[in-house]
Amino acid sequence: MIDLHTHSTFSDGELIPAELVRRAVVKGYKAIAITDHADYTNIDFILSCIKHIKSLEEDYDIRVFTGVELTHVPPAKLPKLVEKARKLGAEMIVVHGETTVEPVPEGTNHIAVQLDIDILAHPGLITIEDSLLARDNGICLEITSRCGHNRTNGHVVRMAKETGAHLIVDTDTHAPFDLISDEVAFQIATGAGLNERDAYHATVTQPLNLIKTI
Repeated sequence: MIDLHTHSTFSDGELIPAELVRRAVVKGYKAIAITDHADYTNIDFILSCIKHIKSLEEDYDIRVFTGVELTHVPPAKLPKLVEKARKLGAEMIVVHGETTVEPVPEGTNHIAVQLDIDILAHPGLITIEDSLLARDNGICLEITSRCGHNRTNGHVVRMAKETGAHLIVDTDTHAPFDLISDEVAFQIATGAGLNERDAYHATVTQPLNLIKTI
């Protein structure tokens, strides 16, 4: 399992980073990104602290990536914040998309898919136009296992099929039992409407492609 969207106690997760990584190792994970919720008030703190978690690669057979999920940020502020995240060392930048279960500012998806980010998380009722932009800019649209956010997985898959945008399965883990196996990730992908070949791409090939560039 490669999971590139998780949270620790540096935002609203239940586990400190070390325990999150250890539980992922026990679950059979090969790679994990810790992407705590960030905006312009806490991004310096999160990235200055979370970078130390990479030392666990010396202890366990897992790759650990540092990142952020830019969350509920006014769309106009996203470009400079993405740039700042990269300068501060974020290896994985996720933007909290326009999920149907939270009041994310309208226009977040549209701005995010034009920026230097890796994943647009749970993008809700994303439009064809924004799915095309995600494709053109090499940004993955997320199929999520997280309850609530996963209501629109089927729509996201349909938009990606029409446009050729890349899909990726992540957990958006906040608690210990949010971590999943490869088998469950594959079920989530097929349950959202992907065939076996495309489900494999979303759960294995595309995550590998993302981390190979880091």
